Formats: sequence, C-alpha cells, structure tokens
Amino acid sequence: MIVGLYPYLVTNGNGQEAVKFYEKALNAKVLSVQTFGDQPENPEYPVPAEAKDRVMNAHLKVGDHDLMLSDTFPGMPYETGDQVTVAITIDSVETSKEVFDKLKEGGQVIMELQETFWSPSYGQLKDKFGVTWQISTLGK
Repeated sequence: MIVGLYPYLVTNGNGQEAVKFYEKALNAKVLSVQTFGDQPENPEYPVPAEAKDRVMNAHLKVGDHDLMLSDTFPGMPYETGDQVTVAITIDSVETSKEVFDKLKEGGQVIMELQETFWSPSYGQLKDKFGVTWQISTLGK
C-alpha cells in the first residue's frame, strides 16, 4: 500500500543553502539533514571530499506536509526540469516492485530497485511522460 506521496527537490551542490532558504521562506521545520559524508563508509565506493557536505537527504515539514530535498552527487548530470521529482513511500517490497514495474513501462530506469542502508527496496525511474519517481519501501 502506498503510504506517502511528496515532492522531492533536487539541487546541484547548494542543498545546504536551499534547506535554510526553504526553512525561512516556508516557515518549515527541518526534521533531518543527512550528507553524503554521513552514510556508512564503503571502501569499494569511497565518498569524494567534494561530496561529503552535499545533502544526501533532507526532510522538512511545511505545515502538515513533507518536503524532501537532495543534492546531485558530483559528476552526476543535473538537468533543468529535473529539480522536482515525486517520491512514493510504500509499506512492502512486493508492492514497491509492482508500482515500479508499472511506472517504468515506456520509461527509463535510473536506478533499479535495490536494498540500500535506508530501505529494503529503493529505486528511481523516469516515466514515459518525463516525470522522475523515487520509490522507497519502509523498513530497515
């Protein structure tokens, strides 16, 4: 079952500044900010110095609504028009796979569904209409 749907903003290295801006402009409460440097270290994929302070995930509360934000990883493309994506939170891996498979029809997979340190099943895709979706399963 889908348990949440919210806008997800993507910035190009200025995520820390954007969090402060939206906190003030929208009177938002910053619930969390994680940087790429905060994630568990993996010797196979070391985080470069220029990425350590970039926002991997920020969660703001605007009234009763959630707003999420992250920076691009250095070297990853940043395309005008992709600044806002839609994130879906789902309560089971099975349902995440069903939703992901339906949304990817005629679209393009950006990141296959896979286990991450924050979710048992997370993936990204651009649907046939050019909308980027982030599918995240609750858990861990």
